[in-house]
Amino acid sequence: MTDSDEALLSPLPARSVILSLMMGSDSHRITSRQVAEVGHYFGISAATLRVALTRGVASGDLLRADAAYVLGPRLAARQRHQDEAVQEAADPWSGEWEMAVITAAARPGSERAALRETLTMARLAELREGTWCRPANLRRSRTYLDIPVLTCFQARPESDPADLARRLWDLGTWAKSAEDLAVRLRDTQAPAIRLAVGAQVVRHLNADPLLPAELRPPGWPGADLRAAYAAYQRDLRALTRP
Repeated sequence: MTDSDEALLSPLPARSVILSLMMGSDSHRITSRQVAEVGHYFGISAATLRVALTRGVASGDLLRADAAYVLGPRLAARQRHQDEAVQEAADPWSGEWEMAVITAAARPGSERAALRETLTMARLAELREGTWCRPANLRRSRTYLDIPVLTCFQARPESDPADLARRLWDLGTWAKSAEDLAVRLRDTQAPAIRLAVGAQVVRHLNADPLLPAELRPPGWPGADLRAAYAAYQRDLRALTRP
């Protein structure tokens, strides 16, 4: 068994259990009563869950709202990105690509790291230093357009776009991991372990470049993995419904 296999088989800590359920729920909120039910279902003590909630509020990951907890701004943004991955928010592709070119050279390391995270969250990949791109097929808002150090436009590559996609993303490795995760999610029965597998599925879907069909390798397993997770998500949502 590899280290990654062992990680998949380890139950999530209490705080991650709560956040995973909230990010996958219909309302993205959880009440104290639901927290107690979650603890019973996943075998987590009430005291442990109370500590997890307190720390979540202290860190800003959670906010108190009336008699419930809701996601803080950072996790709310991550949840929107997660929904995009799980639902495959893509449009028919015209053949154009989004391009973002960094035009400022000397910047603090923290700013460079933050910009990389923003562009990665927007599902762009770095073609060369300072030049990021992806097919223009997503319905999501291009939130990076207003960043002052970027020059943004759309263009069509003169080279084979499928070859360009293979250069930007390791599609073979992603596909193999997706197939393995779909099997593991289907075959795992213990609730706590299955939730850990589900969290790994979400992380993997977040790394899906969501390419148009024209650029995907044959047999691309993205839709199958999303369908497997959607079926599991329906079970999880029952735990956080009023």
